[in-house]
Amino acid sequence: MSGTKAVVVYGATGHTGRFVVAELRGRGLGVVISGRDAERLGAMADEDASLVVRPAAVDDADALDRALAGAAAVVNCAGPFAVTAGPVVEAALRAGIPYLDVAAEIEANAAMFADHAEAARKAEVPVVPAMAFYGGLGDLLVTAATGEQESADEVQVAYGLSSWHPTPGTRAAGEVSHERRAGRRVRFAGGALGYHDEPVVRQDWDFPQPLGRRTVVADFTMADVVTVPSHLAVPEVRTHMSVEAAGDLAGPDTPAPSPVDELGRSDQTFVVDVRVRTDGVERRATAHGQDIYAVTAPLVVEAVERVLSGRIRTTGVASAGAMFDAPDFLRALAPHVTVDLPE
Repeated sequence: MSGTKAVVVYGATGHTGRFVVAELRGRGLGVVISGRDAERLGAMADEDASLVVRPAAVDDADALDRALAGAAAVVNCAGPFAVTAGPVVEAALRAGIPYLDVAAEIEANAAMFADHAEAARKAEVPVVPAMAFYGGLGDLLVTAATGEQESADEVQVAYGLSSWHPTPGTRAAGEVSHERRAGRRVRFAGGALGYHDEPVVRQDWDFPQPLGRRTVVADFTMADVVTVPSHLAVPEVRTHMSVEAAGDLAGPDTPAPSPVDELGRSDQTFVVDVRVRTDGVERRATAHGQDIYAVTAPLVVEAVERVLSGRIRTTGVASAGAMFDAPDFLRALAPHVTVDLPE
């Protein structure tokens, strides 16, 4: 097949990239696989002759342009996104095609809105950062919980992960973020991102059954602090992480995820519990499923299909909640994600 009107997956040979390629192929979409390692890309194409290979390094603009030539859209799965997001979105804008990524890095997502919003708006090209488990799913749940309102007094997102076995890409991105922050922690309060050195606090969180009450690391800040305030007027966004998952991520010897089923998913399970408070009234939305890396694939590929079919609310740089009909999008994720949304 030719690569015309196929979707380019940059970072296709990585852990999440492989899930995304499989999801695209499962939905009948043509795929161009790209990234810096031509040998690994070739080996991947040997497993599936339908895949078109176009290697490109992020510091080679001409190669990126060739990789995206004639494509319908590009999905960036290559971290650290502090390194890859800028060059790949700039190539997408030159090509005039939609860009989506699966970045969980707070600073990389903030930079996408700060540095590329004007160019994407002028080009009328959809750009959707953090279209993944972290950043995208929480933002969709928050948006569904707020309903027609465009503001809230406080947003809290609690992640009840049974475990967190980080991929090499997650560890590399974490190292970049740690260096950029000089070891400090980040939070969104008073309507702005800021850094602090306050000690870690644990608290109890009442997740929906069957998970129930669990201890979480409070203010374990994730990409939701960028995506949610990008389109909702809210002075405080707090995210929390189950202590089991936080401990796994911090452990230097925690192994990478290993598959337990025919889809290649790990046995990790998750519950995302969102609470939005406005004028003293709390609204709640939850989601649960299996494997935070694997579930990113249906999230971003559903977004790709909606972008390509014109089922979007805006162009330019926008988070999942601003770009899509959040309740409809969340329900379309079944059976990968089960949601409980307010009426």
